[in-house]
Amino acid sequence: MVSDPGSVPPLDQSGTRESHPPTHTGLSEEPGVLEQATALDSAQRAGQASAAAAVAAEADDHPDGPEGGDGAPPDLTAAAFFDCDNTMMVGASIFHFARGLAARKFFTTSDMAGFAWQQIKFRVGGREDKGGIAGHRDTALSFVAGRPVDEVVALGEEIYDELMSDRIWAGTRALAQMHLDAGQRVWLVTATPIELARIIARRLGLTGALGTVAESVDGLYTGRLVGEILHGPAKAHAVRALAAAEGLDLRRCTAYSDSVNDVPMLSAVGTAVAVNPDSELRDVAKARNWQIRDFRTGRKAARIGVPSVLGAGAVAGAVAAGMAYRKR
Repeated sequence: MVSDPGSVPPLDQSGTRESHPPTHTGLSEEPGVLEQATALDSAQRAGQASAAAAVAAEADDHPDGPEGGDGAPPDLTAAAFFDCDNTMMVGASIFHFARGLAARKFFTTSDMAGFAWQQIKFRVGGREDKGGIAGHRDTALSFVAGRPVDEVVALGEEIYDELMSDRIWAGTRALAQMHLDAGQRVWLVTATPIELARIIARRLGLTGALGTVAESVDGLYTGRLVGEILHGPAKAHAVRALAAAEGLDLRRCTAYSDSVNDVPMLSAVGTAVAVNPDSELRDVAKARNWQIRDFRTGRKAARIGVPSVLGAGAVAGAVAAGMAYRKR
């Protein structure tokens, strides 16, 4: 569970705990510069908070330290990082979670359809402004404000069984198992709330998960995020922070994703693999000689095309912002 971020100091570049978030001075007042710096700080905070939560969860789940795969000694400096949506799972995990919450009357299915449609227009039509993105970040997950973390986790367990367990890509799951069998640790890295991400990782037998951290105090959600949604550069910050804390050599690590939005994470490791890639990531992978694995065929590939365009962060932002709107 994620506690008040004040009780879990973030990780710095060396993997040590900081008593206070890093500060930045000497910023120009030129329009756009402060805005960019604020966005960077937010991405760093999101990455550090996610890594801190992952380290704490691993200590709870594996108190005796890393375990190797069947018959393999632990490989302590190599690991694999898997995006979730359209990489490990067909579609967006946060969208499946939202469907399950809608069925439980957290909000209506028509609201959810409207949120998704608005996000399609934003992404395809290019009309997503910076103010809108900031609003999504600031209000994301406010629909759970005041609710117990344990309640949401219990619902996540149920919804995984109902709507997610049969949507795992067998090919991607086999890649993850390959790393586990080699004694390496495997983490999901996703914009999905970290509690849900941990459920998915545990059900798949993975080491753990890096996900979006929602602030909670005394076991209750405040409705605020720590930093921002774990998306784009924030994922790379999370991977680097976790590597520093766990003693990983990123040159020996591998990352997998379907989306061009994850190029920062893919570029942070020694081996990058494009899985079920969108057209932009496919072009980047070819240009950089990255491996490409595509487990889609024919109509199935076409059917998941729109979620690929949306991207994990986009869907998370749309659903989370819509949930906040519904609450207001």
